[in-house]
Amino acid sequence: MRLRELAARLGAAFDGDGERELDAVATLAAAGPRQLSFFANRHYRRQLAGSAAGAVVLAPADRALFPGPVLLSDNPYLVFARAAALLHPRPAFPPGVHPQATVDSTARLGADVRIEAGAVIEAGARLGDRVVVGAGSYVGDGVQIGNDTRLGPRVTLLAGTQIGARCVIHPGAVLGADGFGLANDRGVWVKVPQLGRVVVGDDVEIGANTAIDRGALDDTVIGNGVKLDNLVQVAHGVRIGDHTAVAACVGISGSTVIGRHCVIAGGVGFVGHLDICDGVTITGMSMVAQSITKPGVYSGIPAEESRRWRRNIGRFHQLDELARRLLRLERSPKDGTDE
Repeated sequence: MRLRELAARLGAAFDGDGERELDAVATLAAAGPRQLSFFANRHYRRQLAGSAAGAVVLAPADRALFPGPVLLSDNPYLVFARAAALLHPRPAFPPGVHPQATVDSTARLGADVRIEAGAVIEAGARLGDRVVVGAGSYVGDGVQIGNDTRLGPRVTLLAGTQIGARCVIHPGAVLGADGFGLANDRGVWVKVPQLGRVVVGDDVEIGANTAIDRGALDDTVIGNGVKLDNLVQVAHGVRIGDHTAVAACVGISGSTVIGRHCVIAGGVGFVGHLDICDGVTITGMSMVAQSITKPGVYSGIPAEESRRWRRNIGRFHQLDELARRLLRLERSPKDGTDE
């Protein structure tokens, strides 16, 4: 695609040779004359100066840092992401049901569906148009999948799970397993039946080996545009609002409600039955032990506003010196004056 055409498709400005042909994306260090790269972090300024990229996406203020053709944007990473999608479109899978797949006679398949080897589609399942079910995946009784959704290999959707349109579910994800609901009878654990479903909105991406449990009574709900990384645990009855992003190894305990447009960094843990308002960012490895009602950035164990947490951590590192000073004062001779 020529740079001029790419800019028009993206609604971005360009500067330099608009006829430059680009056919792939790459890093600044590895890009060649037919590849597009991007610059959004001053740490890579030296790589930008020496890059052989055919064109670079960067901010207008950084135009002078690269002599070649550029795409100009105040958000270079976003424009690069959209350019990468144009230059590397998702592969088109030929439709059809593999002879080694098992599809129940009561299941309903939309147009141009692809069912790969070893996949199982159970009774009453409904698959929309252009759905792809990867090799070895399992689609349980009554599962519903919206148009253009893709399941990778070994994805498990247990009975009653609902998936919206244009979702991507990566290998090994399990949706609709029983939640960890147990009652204690004098030291013996008694299982609480898990009767809800998992309901996933449109344009959701779910990472490899992520688990989303069905609700105990109410459904577990994942909103539109939510992005879940690999190895995320979403317990029964959790609700995640639209366009929230959750990084790897996060554990969300049961009945937690997370608002819209939140960012949850890697390794964060949530105590159950909490409410997290819209617009909250929680930094990595924090432990959220109480509800959050004010948008902002939170950190620590337990998580609190980041400014307060950083101030407390700074004071913590001063404790040893403060203790030494206090000891010296206690050992100093008395001056004999009365207070």
